Amino acid sequence: MTTLSDRPNTALLVIDVQMGVVADTHQRDVVVANIGTLVDRAREEGVPIVWIQHSSEQLPKGSDAWQYVPELTRREAEPLVHKTFADSFEDTDLEEVLAGAGVGRLVATGAQTDECIRSTIHGAFVRGYDVTLVGDAHTTEDQSAWGAPPPDKVIAHTNLYWRYHTAPGRTAAVVETKDVTFGD
Repeated sequence: MTTLSDRPNTALLVIDVQMGVVADTHQRDVVVANIGTLVDRAREEGVPIVWIQHSSEQLPKGSDAWQYVPELTRREAEPLVHKTFADSFEDTDLEEVLAGAGVGRLVATGAQTDECIRSTIHGAFVRGYDVTLVGDAHTTEDQSAWGAPPPDKVIAHTNLYWRYHTAPGRTAAVVETKDVTFGD
């Protein structure tokens, strides 16, 4: 039900599943495996997969920490969007990539829940996209030393509020990996 006209397609977003981003995240191996399952399923169904890769002073482009985890392999034909802000749309070509593929619905996965995932799903929603967050395919590290809740609570809270997020002409949803559908 996206507000973007002539955008009937769905894309899988794989956000920042990089060595230095997910190294110490909550249930890292389970989350990466779930994302791998979704990547395989998207490929089987011919669904576009858009890989998003963050760089910063702490995550220098080209460094080992900047590389995607070895369990996930991007194919050459699959778009790679480089970003330097939490919202994957900010100062990137993500919108052009999605428009070119006729995408109006996003299935979001990756890291970190409390920064790049939240920023990107909100950024997509306000731009008119329908956004499904895969509840068991995003993660974050423990930032409780700085006042944040433990990572399992951050993930649970994000899943809770996104499940009930609403706006005219758009849908937000949270589903588990096993329940993801790339069609309507």
